[in-house]
Amino acid sequence: MQRAARAAGRGAIYIVLTAGAALMLVPMVWLLAASLKGPDDLFHYIFFSPRISWVNFDDLFGSIPFLRYLMNSVFVAGATVMTQLFFSSLGGFALAKYEFAGKRAIMILMLATMMIPGQVMIAPLYEEIYRFGLVDSYLGLIVPGAVSVFGMFLFRQSMMQIPDELLHAARVDGCGEFRIYWDIVIPVSRPMIGAFCLISFMGAWNNFLWPQIILHNDQRFTLPIALNQMVGLYSQQYGTLMAGTLLSVLPVILLFFLLQKEFIAGLTLGAVKG
Repeated sequence: MQRAARAAGRGAIYIVLTAGAALMLVPMVWLLAASLKGPDDLFHYIFFSPRISWVNFDDLFGSIPFLRYLMNSVFVAGATVMTQLFFSSLGGFALAKYEFAGKRAIMILMLATMMIPGQVMIAPLYEEIYRFGLVDSYLGLIVPGAVSVFGMFLFRQSMMQIPDELLHAARVDGCGEFRIYWDIVIPVSRPMIGAFCLISFMGAWNNFLWPQIILHNDQRFTLPIALNQMVGLYSQQYGTLMAGTLLSVLPVILLFFLLQKEFIAGLTLGAVKG
């Protein structure tokens, strides 16, 4: 009886989870259906229409240099992820494994900066970027986001699980501090690296406000700005916009499937202590 009740409860949980997952996928299915509709069918069918049309994708690649914008987004997001990963892991390593004067005060100050809305810093940040001559450049997009306080604390929590004895043994063998970080700490922190890379990539990929302010040359536009330019004042090409949106979310979905094991392991790292 207990085994049957347990199996029934597990089956009920699977049913609820499957229904919830299907509900979460409804917007994605609708987006796919809208991108495959012609102009005449766009507002006549809720989901897929009987006539599949590729006209929206033809209009997308014919009206804007979509591949150029895609490569811009890939470059900016990739560079942002790499710089954030390096500095965040390095800072997290220092906070986790070193003791120095003012450490607690610095951590409190870092946490306090996370409470400041990013929109508040746009005006002073723009003036700083302007004085450095980085307006309308890729560096103007990458440099302000090169350091992530959130990432530092993620890596700190992860690296605190690394035994100090392992680091002491490496020092006895003659390893320098940076080599310990690079050859020992980074490989052990692989789950957190996967989780942070996915979070950082999504933030950089979907970033709209700062690129909209800092970029003037349309050849440097990223995908969010390019898609926003398709919304006209008097008319909107909804089908073309849906096709562009669908293609813009595919890299994020692909990256999630590639890093899903590391993402789950990284987020649960440290939740259970042995």
